[in-house]
Amino acid sequence: MSVLRRIVTRRPDMVKILILFAHPVLEKSRVQSAMHRRVQEMPGITVNDLYQCYPDFDIDVDHEQELLLAHDVIVMQHPFYWYSAPAILKQWMDLVLQHGWAYGASGDQLQGKIIFNAISTGGRQEAYRQDGYNRYTMEDFLRPFEQTARLCKMRYWPPFVVHGVHRMEPADIQLHAVQYEELLIALQHDRISAEEIQGVRYLNELTPISKTIVS
Repeated sequence: MSVLRRIVTRRPDMVKILILFAHPVLEKSRVQSAMHRRVQEMPGITVNDLYQCYPDFDIDVDHEQELLLAHDVIVMQHPFYWYSAPAILKQWMDLVLQHGWAYGASGDQLQGKIIFNAISTGGRQEAYRQDGYNRYTMEDFLRPFEQTARLCKMRYWPPFVVHGVHRMEPADIQLHAVQYEELLIALQHDRISAEEIQGVRYLNELTPISKTIVS
């Protein structure tokens, strides 16, 4: 097994963030690769690239559980494949979130931790409405992730979403990458309140440059 995780030094007072990164063809990505590069440069972030670490899908459950225990915020960063996530993230959930550990009568190891999706999708935002092309909202498609989090007694937050990636100009891609970085910095320094979360559809809305980006 090739272990290519990146774990960097953080200040003890910072919120600990783990990024579960899943992209099977990162070399063909524009948006996710820009976001990935941005977080690689950030201090205090643990980036767990699942496809690099587990090319054979043979996930080290004990290690992954240790990573979860060591962090406060879990980010599932991935492209929105077929209204869900790439296969390895489902494999990770199937194996790592064990009964009696993550859920069940005695499964409370993840209780209180924050978790959310950071995703990119080709469809524009208006396509994700009941009267839009995809017939359902992004929140509807992400219900399985939300319910999984709730079963594990975690706090599920709205997603960070980059829409319309196929027609996006390079400058806009970089803006979204910076926006993602700003969100993680705010999380690291505990600058986002529970009240703010209740009032947004996407976490993008909580960053200072959100008004400069048009989906």
